[in-house]
Amino acid sequence: MSTDKKYIIEIATSDFVTTKSAVAGGADRIELCANLAEGGTTPTYGTIKQCREAFSVLIYPIIRPRGGDFLYTEEEFSIMLNEVKLYKELGCDGVVIGMLNRDGRIDTTRSAKLVEAAYPMGVTFHRAFDRCLDPFEAMEQLVEMGCERILTSGQLPTVSEGADLIAELNRKAEERIIIMPGSGLRKDNIKWLAEKTGCYEFHSSLRGKAASSMEFIHPGFAGSAESYTNNAIDPEEVRALRAALD
Repeated sequence: MSTDKKYIIEIATSDFVTTKSAVAGGADRIELCANLAEGGTTPTYGTIKQCREAFSVLIYPIIRPRGGDFLYTEEEFSIMLNEVKLYKELGCDGVVIGMLNRDGRIDTTRSAKLVEAAYPMGVTFHRAFDRCLDPFEAMEQLVEMGCERILTSGQLPTVSEGADLIAELNRKAEERIIIMPGSGLRKDNIKWLAEKTGCYEFHSSLRGKAASSMEFIHPGFAGSAESYTNNAIDPEEVRALRAALD
């Protein structure tokens, strides 16, 4: 499959270990998160610092103070603003943000302040976009704001379901902003999605689990997945995403 642009594979990771695996698999960029089961929340300072020192890959921490909706209090916004500034000092390449108003439109006032604070880092607007009232109005607002890209599943749960809207967004973006599909993206649908939408950046978490290396398993918790399994990413799955595009 030919394209004038280089395909970019972004992997959402949940800690240092999964980041190391994603990098080993050839990820171009990392969306560094905590609590991926909640859709991703801001990772710790220590995790970001360790990853930044260990890996030369592009690192974009998500700036999200909690799970749940994307309507934030002034106190939560202050936390987000402080984190953007802090992670810029750590040498991150960008951040991932997303804020909505009560009416479902982009919170342009406060989002713009985060973009300004992040400069010269890049800014991705995450899947809060998929919960907004009017995706085309929202895209134009994010272009004007100076966001680098939009992560979207086409306002449906998965990219396969939302592919028509993703394609339309990418067409109307006219290269003013990158449209990056994500959610349910795997090696068996990435090539189809690239051909259908014309997108060239793709996002996946490839979430898996690995058994604990603990030798002692407490009998009272022997059946507890929380206690004796860890988050994992198979580097081969990352390689398979890129191979599927060839």
